[in-house]
Amino acid sequence: MSGQGHPDAEILAAGTLLYTYRSGRLEVALIHRPKHDDWTFPKGKLEPGEHVLTAAVREVTEETGIRPVLGPPLATVRYRVEDRPKRVDYWAARVDSPQAAFVPNEEVDALEWLAVPEATSRLTYPHDVRLLEHLGDVTRAGPSAASPHPASRACILLRHAPAGRKSAWTGDDLLRPLDGRGLADAEALVGVLACYAPQHVISSAAERCLGTVRPYAEWIGAAISVEPAFTVRGHGDRSEAARERISRLISEPAPMVVCAHRENLPVLLAGALAALGEEAPGGHGPAGDWSPPKSGFWVLHVTGGTLTALEHHDLES
Repeated sequence: MSGQGHPDAEILAAGTLLYTYRSGRLEVALIHRPKHDDWTFPKGKLEPGEHVLTAAVREVTEETGIRPVLGPPLATVRYRVEDRPKRVDYWAARVDSPQAAFVPNEEVDALEWLAVPEATSRLTYPHDVRLLEHLGDVTRAGPSAASPHPASRACILLRHAPAGRKSAWTGDDLLRPLDGRGLADAEALVGVLACYAPQHVISSAAERCLGTVRPYAEWIGAAISVEPAFTVRGHGDRSEAARERISRLISEPAPMVVCAHRENLPVLLAGALAALGEEAPGGHGPAGDWSPPKSGFWVLHVTGGTLTALEHHDLES
C-alpha cells in the first residue's frame, strides 16, 4: 500500500456489490457519478496504510450511506487510469434493510436498486457486468426450500499476534503475553474483523491468543469462549480433538472468529473444509498452500452448509 504514491505504482481500490431481495427478486445497488457520467458499483481508493477490507467498507459507506457487512469476495478487476495500472477488489454485501438515507453529493448524485436484467443494461462498464455475474454465482450457493436465499456467514481462523520469542520466556508458555507489536496488531484487528458480521469469539487458552481477540471481543460486547481443544501445549497431540471441535462449530449458524496457533491452524482449516465437503489445504484445492503469518487469518464463507468462498489476509494487506 505504501507504494501507491509512486507515479508508476498500482492504484489500489476496493468496493462492494450491495444486494438485497425484494419479493424474492435479487436487486443490486448502482451509483451514478456525474464527473464520469457513468453507472457503476460503489468503490474507492485505499488511504495510505489502510487495509483493503476497511477501505471497502469505508468507501461504500461514504458513497451510499450504507455500512456494508462483507460477504464472499467476488473478483479483482484491473484496468488503467491515466496510464497507471489500477486494481479494485470487490466483495458481495447483503443488505437486509436498504432504506438507509442516501445523500447526493459531488461524487455520487444518484443511487438506484435494480433487478439484475435492468442493472446489466444500465451498467456502463463490461467489467461491472462480469462482476454482476460473479454475484449471481455466490447468491445461488446453498439454497433450500426452507430458505431459498440463505445469508452467508464468515468463519475466521486467526493466528495470534506477535508474543516475543518463546526461548526468551521462562514461565508457563500459556501465560506468554503479546509484545508491543502484538498489542498494536490486536487493536488494529478490531477494525479489520469489524468488516464482517459480529462474531462468536473463540480462543485457545493461551494468553497470546486471548490477548489477540480481547480488544475485538470488548468492542462487540462478546465474551471469549476458551476452547481447550484449540490450545497448543508443550506435550501431547490434540489434533483429533481440534478437528472434531471445528467440524461441530462450522455446522452451527453463528459467524465466528477462532484464534489459535501456527501449529494447529492447518488442522482447523482442514477439519472445517472436510466438514463442508471440500479438499484439504495444499495442492490445487480451494485452500492452496498459504499459511497465515502472525495476525493473519483465513475467512471461510459458508452459505447453507456450502463453502461459498475462501479468502485470506495478512494484517498489512
